[in-house]
Amino acid sequence: MDAARAVYPRTVQRTLKLALTDTPVVALLGPRQSGKSTLVRAFAPDRAYVTLDEEPTLRTARSDPDGFVAALPARVTLDEVQRAPELLLAIKAAVDRDRRPGRFLLTGSANLLRLPRAGDSLAGRIELVQLHPLTESEKERQPGGLLAAFLANRLSARIVGNGAAQAWELPERIVRGGYPPAQLRTHERARQWHRQYLRTIVERDVPDIARVRDGAELGRLLEMLALRSAGLLNLSALGAELEIRRETIDQYLAILERLFLVRRLPAWHRNEAKRLVKTPKIHLLDSGLAATLAELDPADWNTRRDRFGHLLESFVVQQIIAQAGWTNPELRFWHYRDKDQLEVDLVITRGRRTWGVEVKTAAAVTSADGAGLRRLADQSGKNFQGGMILYAGAHIVPTGDRRVLAVPLAELWTR
Repeated sequence: MDAARAVYPRTVQRTLKLALTDTPVVALLGPRQSGKSTLVRAFAPDRAYVTLDEEPTLRTARSDPDGFVAALPARVTLDEVQRAPELLLAIKAAVDRDRRPGRFLLTGSANLLRLPRAGDSLAGRIELVQLHPLTESEKERQPGGLLAAFLANRLSARIVGNGAAQAWELPERIVRGGYPPAQLRTHERARQWHRQYLRTIVERDVPDIARVRDGAELGRLLEMLALRSAGLLNLSALGAELEIRRETIDQYLAILERLFLVRRLPAWHRNEAKRLVKTPKIHLLDSGLAATLAELDPADWNTRRDRFGHLLESFVVQQIIAQAGWTNPELRFWHYRDKDQLEVDLVITRGRRTWGVEVKTAAAVTSADGAGLRRLADQSGKNFQGGMILYAGAHIVPTGDRRVLAVPLAELWTR
């Protein structure tokens, strides 16, 4: 890939720009190497830029947070602020004295509101904007409009592309993942980058946000989760397999969530109280990182289809949740599974309105593929707005249920 293709448009930039017009503190959060620094420097070149990745600056910020903040220019970008959570209280005090919008643009490679030393949530003063690894639509420089079209019921049956070409490229997209540096490398070099990335996370970023008894244990847990991505989360089974206490597994999992490496997807139930006791699913956010840890290659698409099916589900969940960042950040996401083991991979809700998304590796759809969506529709009643089955075919086609369409996976990056 040439240098011109190395800079990708980030669709969430619109959300970031709007937040800075009326909020004193805006935090752009996302995993390390997802492109946060590149985005804020290109997006706001007129702002002063200070990075806490430089050790002298970091020492000053930690030792004298009030003095550090007082000496900053009126409009400033603070990069990697999770490295000095002491600054958040000083920023709160500064904002309480002067609440002009757009004063502080922060970036963080950890969820600031879940850091144990953060001290204050900056509630009412801060807006959080999440930057995900590159979506497939951003790679293709497309608007990423599938989710918006689905929610607005604007999808209709039509021929949309070449199924053979799509089937060939789908495993390549899954294994490549979304970290910008991985896009510039060959497959083997991208795998090596993923391994070095994880080593950096464990050795450098984890100590910034938590005390961990054994970084190697954390790495082993992430490898195990990569093999179980899109599966139900069983902490006791993970602990037994890794010979680690369940409580420690839970602690490590919380750290991986703070660093935007994994996502717990809660279970949906029409009785909202019951959603809290159902088993969540676990997903790695980046399918390329998961593929490296699971030792999956594009050539394994036919011989290890079951494993690829789980990874494809995580891939789709990530693409749609990322699209929500510029479509409707108020959407909530779940999975559905009932006592008959009927499942829906992704349930989307806005208030009581409910949509369902099922993911299939096959290039054709059968009536059985919509069973989970039909059960979700029955459970949701009048609140069910529609469903789609994302599959490796070439056309948007109707299914046996008028509320459900089969939609090519390529619509994620071409619409």
